[in-house]
Amino acid sequence: MDDLLKWRGEFPILDRSTYLISNSLGAMPRAVYDSMRAYADSWAERGVRAWEEGWWEMAVAVGDKIAPLIGAKAGEISLHQNVTLVQAVIASCFDFRGARNKVVMTDLEFPSIQYFYHEQRRLGARVELVASFDPVRFDLEKFLAAIDETTLLVPISQVLFRSAYIVDARAIIERAHRVGAHVILDVFQAAGTIPIDVRALRADFAVGGVLKWLCGGPGVGYLYVREDLRAKLRPALTGWIAHRRPFDFETGAIDAREDSFRYLNGTPHVPALYACQPGLDILNAVGIEAIRAKSVRMTARLFEGAKERGWRVNTPENPAERAGTVSIDCAHSYEVCRELLAREILVDFRPKAGVRFSPHFYNQIQECDFALQQVDEILRTHAWEKHAAASAPA
Repeated sequence: MDDLLKWRGEFPILDRSTYLISNSLGAMPRAVYDSMRAYADSWAERGVRAWEEGWWEMAVAVGDKIAPLIGAKAGEISLHQNVTLVQAVIASCFDFRGARNKVVMTDLEFPSIQYFYHEQRRLGARVELVASFDPVRFDLEKFLAAIDETTLLVPISQVLFRSAYIVDARAIIERAHRVGAHVILDVFQAAGTIPIDVRALRADFAVGGVLKWLCGGPGVGYLYVREDLRAKLRPALTGWIAHRRPFDFETGAIDAREDSFRYLNGTPHVPALYACQPGLDILNAVGIEAIRAKSVRMTARLFEGAKERGWRVNTPENPAERAGTVSIDCAHSYEVCRELLAREILVDFRPKAGVRFSPHFYNQIQECDFALQQVDEILRTHAWEKHAAASAPA
């Protein structure tokens, strides 16, 4: 028996689809309807009083539901709109005009983060993009060698988005600290799929979002700042919520708080903070260890089924190196993906990866078998041809 399937009824979309796309957008918990209604009722019935009755504190208070999932403590997380903006808050704490101005990244990093740091070159940043020459992983030794005494920041994903490869974050953090650099650990594809302890790793920063494996929907990115750095750094991207006395409406320079509010800026995104809580409550109740154990079984089933059929798999075979996604690059992958979507088998396609299958704790293992059987049928019957006219993404 699979004890985790008792949660399946909490996710309505599972009744009408084969939902294997939690790496992109987690299934919505049924309780989000009640959560959003609570937001609307609070606004409708309390009006402006809602701010002092809870809204004002939510951009940190809701972060306490994320903290146990990544090994942080209560009060250590601030909540923002998305990870790119979180990276901007972090980058604004540093000056790229000095001799220590290098940013080391892998070309397997999520593109939005690459775009952001390349644009920081206008402020003096030197970006070293370490080439991988492999769709699954990068050369760790080559990456570590790029981190030197001129390195300021090392943005790195703990789990790579295309291949679900688990990066050796500890080795990167230890190397960066030896030369005085700071690591920004992106746990977006890791949180909710593998155990994480950002404090034990001594990560300088950890960033992520709730919309994928945490089933929290769009509009909430999170930021953890290491305890000894929190009051020391001064974000230039700031605003009135970071001020010690925001409702005194003082003019001039900010008198910044020293806790996680220090990294906030403008008015918080209150509706999204309501929407994300049911998913976080469920993830905390289920437990990451149980989720990880089931994930290993399901991804192994997908990996073995794909290899038996002769399809290329752009995901590590070793479960210790593999998070929650299996990227399968069969013939006509883009068109196959379109046909799977038409059949209510929800997956996605990524260039240099193939079709990404991402089962979560609420999936039945039979759904992994069913999805692969459907790919078989699509290829055998040439059903993919109806989508061939649509051009694949560049």
